Amino acid sequence: MIPLDASQHEPAPPGSVEEEIQMSTQESENKRTIRRLYEEAGNEGRLEILDEIAWPDHVEHYPLPGQTQGVDGLKQRISMIRAAFNPKFTIEHMVAEGDKVVVMWTNVGTHVGDWFGFSPTGKSITTRGADVHLMRDGRLAEHWDVVDTSTFLMAVGAVAAPGAAEGARA
Repeated sequence: MIPLDASQHEPAPPGSVEEEIQMSTQESENKRTIRRLYEEAGNEGRLEILDEIAWPDHVEHYPLPGQTQGVDGLKQRISMIRAAFNPKFTIEHMVAEGDKVVVMWTNVGTHVGDWFGFSPTGKSITTRGADVHLMRDGRLAEHWDVVDTSTFLMAVGAVAAPGAAEGARA
């Protein structure tokens, strides 16, 4: 009998220990891929890795203004953020379940470039957010996000800082 390699194995029966092990392994691999997204692409600007870790038809559910879809849209998104803020992403929490990876992150950067009509201020900006990534065969397939933009809006004077409004209570 010729042994089969791992790629030729049949899926484990639902609810079996083997299925749990396969799922755990895939979830760990998905988390490693997502870590590369934040560290290598987001922090280091190595956009070429996106061709390896994201599908060409990647779907952005909440695109930035002017951002297209697909892996090229993902490259646009990261390029826009890097050009405006020179960011340093830190992953605070990461949870993988099945084909989804959820990340809570902090981004500390300096407002060095135009950001949708707001000229560079040179101010330090801390932004926090949560992303949900849907993986398909170990690569990024879809993305949803929620981002707290309040620190940016306060830094550029678009909104008043809490307690700064006239008559605010201490």
